[in-house]
Amino acid sequence: MLLQPLPTPRPPRPGTRFSGWRIVLLAAVAMGMTGPGQTVGVSVFVDPMMAALDLTRSQVSTAYLIGTLAGATAMPRVGRLIDDRGARLAMAVVGGGFGVVLAAMAGVRGLLTLVVGFTGIRMLGQGGLTLVSTTSVAPWFSRRRGLALGVTTALGSALLSLVPLGSAAVIAQVGWRWAWVASAAVVWLVVLPIALRGLIDRPSDVDQEPDGPPMGKRGVNGPAAGSTARRTAPRTAPRIAPRTAPRTAPRTAPGGAEPVAFTRGQAVRTPMFWAITGAVAATGMIGTGLAFHQIDVLGEQGLTPVEAAANFVPQTGAALAVTLGIGALVDRVAARWLLLSSMLLLAAAMIGVSFVAPGWTAVTYGAVVGAAGSSARALEAATFPNLFGLRHLGSIRGVVTAISVASTALGPVALSLGRDLTGRYLDVLLLLLVVPAGVAALGLLAPTPRPIELSR
Repeated sequence: MLLQPLPTPRPPRPGTRFSGWRIVLLAAVAMGMTGPGQTVGVSVFVDPMMAALDLTRSQVSTAYLIGTLAGATAMPRVGRLIDDRGARLAMAVVGGGFGVVLAAMAGVRGLLTLVVGFTGIRMLGQGGLTLVSTTSVAPWFSRRRGLALGVTTALGSALLSLVPLGSAAVIAQVGWRWAWVASAAVVWLVVLPIALRGLIDRPSDVDQEPDGPPMGKRGVNGPAAGSTARRTAPRTAPRIAPRTAPRTAPRTAPGGAEPVAFTRGQAVRTPMFWAITGAVAATGMIGTGLAFHQIDVLGEQGLTPVEAAANFVPQTGAALAVTLGIGALVDRVAARWLLLSSMLLLAAAMIGVSFVAPGWTAVTYGAVVGAAGSSARALEAATFPNLFGLRHLGSIRGVVTAISVASTALGPVALSLGRDLTGRYLDVLLLLLVVPAGVAALGLLAPTPRPIELSR
């Protein structure tokens, strides 16, 4: 094979702290580096590129739509790469490729090359690098997986929100073409060292355990005492589960000690997979549509362009808070109730547009929009390892990411065409309420996947 797993890191010295939280930090930084491929990062390049390439806004929007949809098709392959070769190699490949296409954006000369460029940065940035970053955290935690993924997503989103500011400053100094090259250099300098030197695929690669050593078995700051004995114990030694196992403990095969996992084919045949994926797609489509047209949507409600743009601030703040909250609640609350909460938030945002006015109602609207989108993404990232296991997690989440990326491409077009037909964004949003309602109903009716469906 052309792609071989990277060499396994050497086990840490006795007394070394649990590496899981370091992996969380590294994954969050890598997630922040997806910014140049995200809508918020691309947005600052749109106007200067339109002027230089003599393209209309509709042409650029169409190129973005085509590029996003084309890029989404590669996500299952990225997921398969994670499963087969590990997150370290996958991040190195995706991060290296992402830098290449960012640098290539400096050479865009017309509509066709713009479509090709958008395809690359959406595939490897918004889709691939995000998928690898969040998936790399899951094997390191069991009881605290929801919290860990919530922290990863929150920190990553906070770093991502800084990308447009940095890009805008570079564009003002050296122009948009060199700004794309600068983005590529930053991605290479940050992501490649994380992949090659920082990440560790699994705790067992360095003789550690998920969540860290059990209480009462720690050495001074680090690994459990007796870890050597555990490594030399027979593989067939039974593991006795505690009498009151945590809700999110990895499920096992009936009568077996080894954790088992759904394949991608088995996962996509469960209603709960489609309920949670539907929540991610619903918030992706409608949330991106509202963000893309935010100046116009809130302008209809009397806000000035400056006031409408400032509404992104409460959206970001609420998104960070809810991401952490959902991450913690996933470890304690059934997924169906968190999914219902996410869809209620999305419906409230859609209905709430009619009540927005300059002042506190606009701030409240922004907070609800941000909370709705982040809750669905955090729910998927934290819940899927618990529902479907880790063995094929990359392939399973690759399907979700493909659908999510595609949904973000459709949202702006749906709201734009709907407004042309009805005359108001509000009328379109009221018609689209059927989407969160349907997803919520499916989530409430979908049974939790049973361990008997799993395969070794």
